[in-house]
Amino acid sequence: MRSDYIFTSESVSEGHPDKVADQISDAVVDLFLSKDPEARIACETLTTTNKVVLAGEIRCKGVYEDGTWAEGALDEIERTVRETVKRIGYEQSGFHWQTFDFSNNLHGQSAHIAMGVDETGNKDEGAGDQGIMFGYATDETPGFMPATLYYSHKILEQMAADRHSGAAPFLEPDAKSQVTLQYQGGVPVRATALVVSTQHSPSLSNEAGQQQLRDYVKGVFAKILPEGWLPADESIYVNPTGLFEIGGPDGDAGLTGRKIIVDTYGGAAPHGGGAFSGKDPTKVDRSAAYVARYLAKNVVAAGLAKRCTIQLSYAIGVAEPLSLYVDTHGTGTVDEAQLEKLLPTLVRLTPKGIREHLKLNKPIYQKTAAYGHFGRDAEGDLFTWERTDLVDQLKAAI
Repeated sequence: MRSDYIFTSESVSEGHPDKVADQISDAVVDLFLSKDPEARIACETLTTTNKVVLAGEIRCKGVYEDGTWAEGALDEIERTVRETVKRIGYEQSGFHWQTFDFSNNLHGQSAHIAMGVDETGNKDEGAGDQGIMFGYATDETPGFMPATLYYSHKILEQMAADRHSGAAPFLEPDAKSQVTLQYQGGVPVRATALVVSTQHSPSLSNEAGQQQLRDYVKGVFAKILPEGWLPADESIYVNPTGLFEIGGPDGDAGLTGRKIIVDTYGGAAPHGGGAFSGKDPTKVDRSAAYVARYLAKNVVAAGLAKRCTIQLSYAIGVAEPLSLYVDTHGTGTVDEAQLEKLLPTLVRLTPKGIREHLKLNKPIYQKTAAYGHFGRDAEGDLFTWERTDLVDQLKAAI
């Protein structure tokens, strides 16, 4: 394992067009789960200039049954979508929460999928699809996340907070960040390059305005990064292509699920390929990736490794995982095979077992859809997969 290297991760803001799509899809998931905890949702969103399109399959008691929408359901879905865009902050001529054209193409779930997935008689609930899912944790940040992604998220979260509060009224919702760090002895020690591209108001479209924006972003970097980590000015890039007035869905189409590396570990760990947003927790793309993170984080938090990657695999309609793989990257204090035997005794890794252990059948997903699904603070029902409540059991069993 290399100990001296340079590594980069990126993040995107809540106003990035793909993230707008993710947040809309998860707002729809939350809406249906609030009506029926056993709802089935696979909601995809397309955003473009003054347009939002929903597509996908659903099943929800009291909302959509036997091919029929309940009275008022379509209006509630549209209202949820518009409120999501309003919360993000889009009131632009090319994309405005009140005036964009809305198209709802959601329809009933395939009966054949339901047959394989639903729990019936002696048959346990099966996985909603086949696939591989990964979880990862590292001790290089307090949230057990890769530092490059951790700081990329924090930079954009600060900028969004300043935009919403009015502290930086010249900012518009669309933004991207990128953090490059130097590692020595496997530990991040400083930034070698920092990048932010952010949409801004026309008031900054002159030389003085661009300098004001640069000074503001440099101040955010100084606030977020540890003292002494800032690189030289020539390695700080703020809107390197120039002006950025037209952004969001008006500047580029957005689709659910196109930012899966931003959603997970910033490239520091494998990704199975499946997106999270827009899917109810019977879909193991989402729930199994959450439990894999949960297990990996608890392994590292228990001091059993400095880094841990966990892979799970499933077959559609089959309850038990086909495989469980643990890799501690040469940093472990116990044998990985021992962990592979121990972890399934702490959490039942069937779709239903995961949902029950992490309490996933609740409207908790819209908050996951910007600034990462991992490395967040567990609060009540939110981000339960970030808890470290297995640490004592792990230590006792080793």
